[in-house]
Amino acid sequence: MLQIGVKAQQDPQFSQHMFTKLYYNPGFAGANDAICASLLYRNQWTGFGGEPKTALFQADMPLDAVHGGVGLAVHAMDKLGAGNSLNIRGCYAFRTDLGNGRLGIGAAIGYMQQSLDGSKLVYNDAGDQNIPTGNESGGTYDLGLGLYYNTDDWYVGLASTHLTANDLKYGEITTKMARHYFLQAGYTFDLTSSLALKPSAIAKTDAVETQLDINTNLMINNRYWIGASYRLEDAIVILAGLEIMPNFKFGYSYDITTSDIKTYSSGTHEVVLGYCFSVAKTVKRQFHRNVRSL
Repeated sequence: MLQIGVKAQQDPQFSQHMFTKLYYNPGFAGANDAICASLLYRNQWTGFGGEPKTALFQADMPLDAVHGGVGLAVHAMDKLGAGNSLNIRGCYAFRTDLGNGRLGIGAAIGYMQQSLDGSKLVYNDAGDQNIPTGNESGGTYDLGLGLYYNTDDWYVGLASTHLTANDLKYGEITTKMARHYFLQAGYTFDLTSSLALKPSAIAKTDAVETQLDINTNLMINNRYWIGASYRLEDAIVILAGLEIMPNFKFGYSYDITTSDIKTYSSGTHEVVLGYCFSVAKTVKRQFHRNVRSL
C-alpha cells in the first residue's frame, strides 16, 4: 500500500478577521457587552475551479450568571474540490476587570467533521482500493483555548485551536489535525469627531507555516468604513462597509491575489452581515435603614 502525506491549510482564513474574533478566540465571548451575531460567506480564488467556499456563523453574549460570556461558532459548507468540512464550537469566557480594560479567559469545545465525495475525483488508476468512489466522512472532538484583553481603545488576543491534535479518519484517509495559533491586535485612533483610524493585524501559524495580515480601516461617522489589508505573499485586500440600520452592519472585501495563483484566479469575494443589541440590565432596588432617624 502506498501512503502519501500532504500538508495543507486546515483552518479557513478570513479577510474581515476583525469581525470573526470569536471563531479564532473563545476568550472574546461577551467582550462586546451585547448579544451579537454575524454571518460570513467567502468565495476564494474565483474562477480557479473547485476553489474554497466557506460559510461562518457566530454568536455570543455576556452572561452574568457564569461571570463572563458564552458563544457559538459554526464553520460550515467549507468546500474545497471534492472535500467538505464542518466545525461546531461552543465557547465560554470568564471575564474580569484588569487595569483599564477587561480580560477574557476562554475555552472552546466542539466537533469537527471532514468528508470526501469520491465521485468527483479524477484519477488514472481505476479500481485502486485506496481511492474512494463514494462519500466518506468522519469526525472527532475539538478543543481550544484563548486569552482576550480589551480596553476602549485597543485589544489583543492569543488563542490556539485543535489542542488535542486528533487524527480524523474517513475511509482509508487519515487527517492529522495540527495545532493552530492566532495572535490578534488592534487600536483605534480618533482623528476627528467623525473620523477614526482602526489598524489591526492577525498572525496565524501551525508551527510550520506562518501567515500575517495587516489591515487599516477608516471609520466615518461611526457608520461607514473603507480600508485595505496586505496578506504576506498572498493578496492585497480592499474593504468597505456600512451600518444599514442601527446595530445592523454589512461588510464586503475583495482580495487581489498576488501569489503565483493569480494567473488562474480572478480574486476572492467575502461578505459579512452582523447585528448587535444591548440588553438592559435589571438594577436591584436596595433599602437601607438610617439609624439616625430612629
